[in-house]
Amino acid sequence: MCTAITYQTKDFYFGRTLDNDFSYSEEVVITPRNFPLSFRLASGLKTHYAIIGMAHVPDGYPLYYDAANEKGLCIAGLNFAGNAIYGKKQKDKCNLAQFELIPYLLGTCANVKDALKALSQINLCGLSYSDSLPCASLHWLIADKTQAITVECVQDGLKIYDNPAGVLTNNPPFPEQLFRLNDYMNLSPLPPKNAFSKRLQLQSYSRGMGAMGLPGDLSSQSRFVRAAFTKLNSVSGKSEQESVSQFFHILGAVEQTRGCCALENNAYEITVYTCCMNVDKGIYYYTTYENRAISAVDLFAENLDANSLSRYPLIKKPVIAYQNCKK
Repeated sequence: MCTAITYQTKDFYFGRTLDNDFSYSEEVVITPRNFPLSFRLASGLKTHYAIIGMAHVPDGYPLYYDAANEKGLCIAGLNFAGNAIYGKKQKDKCNLAQFELIPYLLGTCANVKDALKALSQINLCGLSYSDSLPCASLHWLIADKTQAITVECVQDGLKIYDNPAGVLTNNPPFPEQLFRLNDYMNLSPLPPKNAFSKRLQLQSYSRGMGAMGLPGDLSSQSRFVRAAFTKLNSVSGKSEQESVSQFFHILGAVEQTRGCCALENNAYEITVYTCCMNVDKGIYYYTTYENRAISAVDLFAENLDANSLSRYPLIKKPVIAYQNCKK
């Protein structure tokens, strides 16, 4: 289970929570322009835009969960179990495995407009990376500072939707997620007014009652509503510190706590990591379940004309700033 959002202050931000009961030892990975990207069914890329994001790197190949490129295009893949249906190889299309979509689009497209053009020629095939990494069922939030779209590969083909909320969770398909917001149009950050009956003298007895009815459970549909309400009503200063802090607060509304979502074999789903990308500056911020301190990796601090990956393992050990200590 995951939640992804876009956010705009002075700069454009993009990020997500990744919720799971285990980790693939993911890292923040920078793919420079001259690192060769190979694809199973399509021609590879010897040169491309530089990319930064969170990835698992088996055999030296970056399998990105979420990422942005140097031009300002960003993508996150979210679990879409039971609904993602990939096609078979087509002669007249650019055939890509689902795990290749993020590096292909970020390597070749500067913005959503370019991505839409590329998607019109793409056919997603259900290929596993390896026997130990089965084919993941995904849909994607794709955005730049001007537009956000959702891409889903379902029974009747590849679907592309405008995403005015700039939010995506897991199931159901995106049109149903967006439609559900109609059920909550009465919610407000303002104190409620008595619409129950003029015959009763009803009044607010607590702050925050305008949002009564906002779903608080951990299901993907409820997280979509909660993230959309929190994001769209969020007020932030424009500085980098204020913007990044606010972004993590927004996603904090949908984070998973160990013990609250029980799975089989005594496992629990948790928010493995939360990330926030300043897409304009190329900075990838993240926290982990164990470490709430914000860590950062800067795309433009690297040699982007290199031909090897830069990999930064996640800092998971808790960082606690003691303000006093025993002498």
